[in-house]
Amino acid sequence: MKITKELTIILGITAIGEVLNQLLPLPIPAGVYGLFLMLGLLCSGILRTEDVEGAGKFFLDNMTPMFIPVSVGIIRYLDQIKAVGLPYLLINVISTMIVFIVTGKIAQLMMERRTEG
Repeated sequence: MKITKELTIILGITAIGEVLNQLLPLPIPAGVYGLFLMLGLLCSGILRTEDVEGAGKFFLDNMTPMFIPVSVGIIRYLDQIKAVGLPYLLINVISTMIVFIVTGKIAQLMMERRTEG
């Protein structure tokens, strides 16, 4: 019965995210609305981690099969992807390196400020 309650909570928040996606004229996916709603509820204490922990662990444990359709889609359109693959790969590598560097520098600055003050 506990897992049913947990799944109902998660699916309810997902459904509210879908409604928000239809109501708000922003280019944000419904899943993102649901994630922010879940984050807000957890941070505010309205929803406790224990309230969704079992279902969350179930979803995490069974996440791998969720990637099968995406992988098949990539294989299906491999010829088209090859045409733009190298530029996308370079963009991803360079932007990831930039994010790493900027994050590291900001973390260093914050640590230096903490030790000074």
